[in-house]
Amino acid sequence: MNLYRLTLALFSVVLVSCTGQKNIPTNTLDKSSSEENFHLYLLMGQSNMAGRGKMEAIDTLSHPRVLMLDKAENWVLAKDPMHFDKPAAGTGLGLTFGKIMANENTTIKIGLIPTAVGGSSINAWFADSIHRQTNTYPYDDMIRRAKKAMESGTLKGIIWHQGESDSNTEAGVTEYTQKFEAMLNALKSDLGIADIPIVIGELGYFFYPKAPFAEDMNGVIREIAASNDCIGLVTAEGLNHKGDDTHFDSDSYHALGIRYAAEMLKVQTNCTTIYK
Repeated sequence: MNLYRLTLALFSVVLVSCTGQKNIPTNTLDKSSSEENFHLYLLMGQSNMAGRGKMEAIDTLSHPRVLMLDKAENWVLAKDPMHFDKPAAGTGLGLTFGKIMANENTTIKIGLIPTAVGGSSINAWFADSIHRQTNTYPYDDMIRRAKKAMESGTLKGIIWHQGESDSNTEAGVTEYTQKFEAMLNALKSDLGIADIPIVIGELGYFFYPKAPFAEDMNGVIREIAASNDCIGLVTAEGLNHKGDDTHFDSDSYHALGIRYAAEMLKVQTNCTTIYK
């Protein structure tokens, strides 16, 4: 058991509900939980945000203050697999992220909004754009789910992991920043929010041999993060794949969740125009 697994196992066991029930529907928040104390986070991107890790015991442990908006748009205790984009969905980074964010402030609840779609190019993350592989509309579905979630809480941040599908051509890389900024502007307009903390992650370094411009894409991702105080960067340094040279393994997803949470906390301090 590595350090990340051990750390997560220890705090997860302590935090699991005393009743032992891990999948209790939570369609309505406790009356004592105000909208301001229900912190929402959008999980966006493609398969490495959705999660493709092997499910293990640690991934079945819920946290009493970490909820997710399920496929039917009901609030339930968060568990893996959190996403439902493809049957391959498994362990991801979101659950670890949510648990750490909840532990930072014991007076709040965390609401995770899964919206990632495996294999989706950034071109699918615009209004009325279909992702043929899943026959879905990632952007439109994300906006609908976000609006539903915001009826109960306050959006406090976005975590984004995407870019593998745009790393096969030079144009995909050179146009990425412009498309990312356009998507973000449309999102803020459609949700009626100002600048908001965002954390974006690097592609796995193991992916470089599979896509000719993957390393260049990571350079673009770093530039995007460096250009805005409201955007933070998570490195993929030291992380491993699950055997397919594309998707992180379970330990690496846990590590990513830790890194995303640490960076989100940092960005929330630096981003002075956070939506209230």
